[in-house]
Amino acid sequence: MLEKETIPFEKTVIAGVITQQQSEEKLTEYLDELEFLTFTAGGQVVKRFSQRMDKPNPKTFLGTGKIEEIHNYIVEHNVKTVIFDDELTPAQQKNLNKILDCKVLDRTNLILDIFAQRAETSYARTQVELAQCQYLLPRLSGMWTHLERQRGGIGMRGPGETEIETDRRIVRDRIALLKEKIRTIDRQMGVQRGNRGAMVRVALVGYTNVGKSTLMNVISKSEVFVENKLFATLDTTVRKVVIKNLPFLLSDTVGFIRKLPTQLIDSFKSTLDEVREADLLLHVVDISHPEFEDHIASVNQILQDIKSNDKPTIMVFNKIDAYKPLIIDEDDLVTEKTARHFSLNEWKDTWMSNVGEKNALFISATNKENFEEFREKVYEAVREIHITRFPYNKFLYPDYKENHEVEKED
Repeated sequence: MLEKETIPFEKTVIAGVITQQQSEEKLTEYLDELEFLTFTAGGQVVKRFSQRMDKPNPKTFLGTGKIEEIHNYIVEHNVKTVIFDDELTPAQQKNLNKILDCKVLDRTNLILDIFAQRAETSYARTQVELAQCQYLLPRLSGMWTHLERQRGGIGMRGPGETEIETDRRIVRDRIALLKEKIRTIDRQMGVQRGNRGAMVRVALVGYTNVGKSTLMNVISKSEVFVENKLFATLDTTVRKVVIKNLPFLLSDTVGFIRKLPTQLIDSFKSTLDEVREADLLLHVVDISHPEFEDHIASVNQILQDIKSNDKPTIMVFNKIDAYKPLIIDEDDLVTEKTARHFSLNEWKDTWMSNVGEKNALFISATNKENFEEFREKVYEAVREIHITRFPYNKFLYPDYKENHEVEKED
């Protein structure tokens, strides 16, 4: 019998800068996310480094003193990987590789690596490889001096290495080949979308790890892969869902993230086409995350980038079972009440007045809390789109409550 192999986590340090645009509190939040990304990729963060600067050093990103401090730490603790929170220029990466003499990655490279691990289908693998090649092309001269730099682990999955003299030509040829392959698959997927007829299309969108796939499984009774890690779902899943007697198509899309690499937005164009062609968006939010409002802003920005920010949207605040507000003691006269002290009812008042009562929901997909209300609001929104498209079908799909009463009588 084969023994199960356990792969140890890779020891890693992470680093970022505090600037006028990025406060210390904001950097801490970004580094928390970077640590979760590192864990998802198979790394264990043993130390964080940060430095206050007007702007990143064009040669080494951080100052020379801080780089020396990082070098001393990684030598002393036998750390093999350093990950920076912002995208490094090819020159910065080349210089840092020389000075630190270890694997140097940035946030973009780390996200691409997670996508490489998570890609299951041929199409997803093609999209990820294209993004990796586009990221790799300007960095070829600094990536290695001879072939002994080949190694495994985080950031090293994907396109193979070749001799430096022919690398650029090979990578450019590969990019052209992958783009052509993706164009072919895009045409096929466009035909598939066209063959779905005039059914109303609903897309789940949101930040990564907010519970979109869990919600998809509950509402469509399907078996979409779910895990408490970032980017658990890469491939778009489309399912036919029927609420009462009203059918529609529901698609689960790739999660978004702050500082999402532009190469990925370009590569995952077809995946994002599901969002572009949707009639209704369910914007899923993890309300238990302390920075969920920033997550909403990031998702809205990406929706704007792909020209999908004007679609009818229902805000679905998920994980209300895990929401725990900060509490101010009665005798505490110093602490000022902030958004983090809001109860769920206060958040409901805030968001329902912001987007309208029909456009905000507070649920728990895991515990199915407020799920009947969720079904009703989705039913009514889909019904409204359907009867606008097919006015003569209006009598087939009565109001949700009327439909409910008919079912009880039956």
